[in-house]
This record gives sequence, C-alpha cells and structure tokens, in this order.
Amino acid sequence: MGPVWSGEEDRSELLASCHRESLRVADELGAKTVAFPAISTGIFRWPVEDAARIAVETVRQTETRVEEVRFVLFDERAYEAFASQMH
Repeated sequence: MGPVWSGEEDRSELLASCHRESLRVADELGAKTVAFPAISTGIFRWPVEDAARIAVETVRQTETRVEEVRFVLFDERAYEAFASQMH
C-alpha cells in the first residue's frame, strides 16, 4: 500500500520508498523481474503524472539486481503518463 496524496504535505519520499523497498525485497528473494502498478494513484488520489515521474526516477536511481521492471497500468492515461517518463 502506498501513501495518500496530500496537497498540504510533500509525501513524495514515501512514494519513492515504496519502489525502493520493493526492489530491495526483490533482491533479497533473488527475483529477476518486478511488476509495479501505478502506486497510490487510485483511491489514494496521487496525480498519475507525478506518480509516474517519482516511480520511473526511483527505479532508475535504485541499485538492484532486478533485470526487468514493468509498470502494469490500468488505463490509457496512466500508460501515457508513464511512457512520457521513459524517454
């Protein structure tokens, strides 16, 4: 479960931590692939464009033995937001 978005408090580090800790656990388990949803963008109201930026930046900056990370997204809007961060 990810953090709830707040317009009054920057919780970006909490969202980034979800991705980093997942990769850490994957390393402990010896996983070679990981799939992430658009964490916190549903009922936790995180703006999908911002969540995409945080997720992609965090995965790129995190040292890991995971060989493949996939973002498994629920609609075209989320896909476009994540795709725009991949370039």
